[in-house]
Amino acid sequence: MVEIVHRGKTVTTSVGTAMDDIILNMENSYRFKKGKVPIFHEHRPDLVSDVFYDSPRYWWLILQFNGFEDPFEYLNSGDDILIPEL
Repeated sequence: MVEIVHRGKTVTTSVGTAMDDIILNMENSYRFKKGKVPIFHEHRPDLVSDVFYDSPRYWWLILQFNGFEDPFEYLNSGDDILIPEL
């Protein structure tokens, strides 16, 4: 993690670190299975994570692995998604 100044405030980020390589090569770094966004879990990566991992904590991994920047634009009920194996 590195600290940068953004709009006059110091923030901590992983951008520009070795984490960039991990994110760019996720498909080669993880095995995955295919899944579908369950009904009533639309636009809720935390709930989707809970279904597939029994924990809401991996919501970010689902978004990153599928290339989703905005869960309100993606993660519609019934959408096919890739679920990285932990």
